[in-house]
Amino acid sequence: MGTFKIEGGHQLKGKIQPQGAKNEALQILCAVLLTAQEVKIDNIPDIIDVNKLIALLKKLGVKINKVGKGSYIFKADNVNLEYLESEEFKEDGKGLRGSIMIVGPLLARFGKGYIPKPGGDKIGRRRLDTHFEGFINLGAKFRYNKEDLFYGVEADKLKGAYMLLDEASVTGTANIVMAAVLAEGTTTIYNAACEPYLQQLCKMLNRMGAKISGVGSNMLIIEGVDVLGGTEHRMLPDMIEIGSWIGLAAMTKSELTITNVSWDDLGQIPNVFRKIGITVERQGDDIYIPAHKDGYEVQNYIDGSILTIADAPWPGFTPDLLSIILTVLTQARGSAVVHQKMFESRLFFVDKLIDMGAKIILCDPHRATIIGHDFKSTLKATTMTSPDIRAGVSLLIAALSAKGTSVIHNIEQIDRGYENIDERLRAIGAKIERLDGN
Repeated sequence: MGTFKIEGGHQLKGKIQPQGAKNEALQILCAVLLTAQEVKIDNIPDIIDVNKLIALLKKLGVKINKVGKGSYIFKADNVNLEYLESEEFKEDGKGLRGSIMIVGPLLARFGKGYIPKPGGDKIGRRRLDTHFEGFINLGAKFRYNKEDLFYGVEADKLKGAYMLLDEASVTGTANIVMAAVLAEGTTTIYNAACEPYLQQLCKMLNRMGAKISGVGSNMLIIEGVDVLGGTEHRMLPDMIEIGSWIGLAAMTKSELTITNVSWDDLGQIPNVFRKIGITVERQGDDIYIPAHKDGYEVQNYIDGSILTIADAPWPGFTPDLLSIILTVLTQARGSAVVHQKMFESRLFFVDKLIDMGAKIILCDPHRATIIGHDFKSTLKATTMTSPDIRAGVSLLIAALSAKGTSVIHNIEQIDRGYENIDERLRAIGAKIERLDGN
């Protein structure tokens, strides 16, 4: 188990470029299974979750050629379907949440797709019903082995259908879209997720020969085609990492420039940070955060009531940044409520912040009230363990702002979503050291 040792309380300065988007990568990489032709993908982040998926594709028989940093060519012209029913696959698939998205492409192209119950973050239940109900709507037969926790869908030929999703699941929508592009007839998906990463997937599939309309809306219409071809695709920068760096700059009173952020795909993110008093300036396609020497003040609602920041499906505020917002609020001037609606255990990391001296009332598993210190009392260094990717980075930001030396264990959780985070933070002046776990 790896560990970070962090000497906090230092101002940072400089430029930092966000990595390619993790959540987009998990969708895009699965889509290479839809064609026998070459697909070139650029700006792939070098992180544990993505590398695990690339290794899984390799075991499935996909030819993979790394042609540069973050740049790969994939060719799925000889897929090994026997691997799907092997004990090795049952073990490999369990360790990665994103592995669920290989099912749609495999079902569409080969008539069958299997997956063990995936793992990933311990942030409450994440149902797979939306995925499999979508496949059943397209005509697939579903089976589930309770003893092995193994799911399967099979179909001779998928047929287009109308469906109203029970939730606007991003991975569920992506999986159903990838199945529907090769189905016979027209598929309509209502209450579809419309995140920029899903839009990227749809645009890529259209370049491969799919016929998807309504991209960017919550109703997608897909006319099935017989075959898809190759393409090239470049992934967006990771909006969650961009939000993390905004929060880091504010908490450490640092002047930072976040470069090449794809502003038009950030949605509510800049505005939510502005609501808690942080100056977020647009400079071309960069974000400039000045040093907040006098701190930052939370805006109340116009009637004077306390601000509530809640997550919602796109174009609402992403749940992946609520833990960052909560951490940044611990040093704000004023108070706010953070309401985590979409997952049920993501706020449990606040006990670590309370140990560091933060004033937080955990109202229930979904809501926390934060009373900001306004930097009059700094957080205190401590030893902690990262419970998941986003909470881990939030604790890292807290540690970088705290007085003294903090230790964070289980940093593999952070490495799952952030590329070489310690090296990149040292480049802007952070005092962070990676210790090998023994």
